[in-house]
Amino acid sequence: MTWKAPLIDRRHEPYLGDERTMLEGWLNYHRDTLLHKCSGLTAGPLKTASVAPSALTLIGLVRHMTVVERWWFRQRFAGADLPDQYDFAADPDAEFNTVATADPAADIAAFRTEIEAADAAAAGHDLNETFTLRRRDGSAHEVSLRWVYVHMIEEYARHNGHADLIRECLDGVTGD
Repeated sequence: MTWKAPLIDRRHEPYLGDERTMLEGWLNYHRDTLLHKCSGLTAGPLKTASVAPSALTLIGLVRHMTVVERWWFRQRFAGADLPDQYDFAADPDAEFNTVATADPAADIAAFRTEIEAADAAAAGHDLNETFTLRRRDGSAHEVSLRWVYVHMIEEYARHNGHADLIRECLDGVTGD
């Protein structure tokens, strides 16, 4: 039997709640939306770049967001010393550029695992808690956990727009 990306019972965005409930709820909605865009596809279409000249693929987006989840929640916020998932020294866009050899089932499982780890890293911490973000240019900024949540929602929203266009090009499926 051919593997297909699992169907997602997507959580809806929250309509009511305190700030933490809203931030976590919207982030989970966008996480689920990315998986929803992959639902039912086999490995081939997940690896297919469908909008020329871009090499962007659905599985590349999943791999990218796995990296981003790890970077912001565990490596930056929690200060965990974790290895990178790809050889970024050789290719800064390795998560996108190595999809030909990707295992989408393993990549989706890694994405889900990283989300659980990201949630655990943020659990119990105040949204005002900060860490120092050092940029490549040498500048440093204090960043709050609140900022991380807002940034992650923004990043998912942007990439889910990409995913929507890719999916439509692959098989005509549209919608959120």
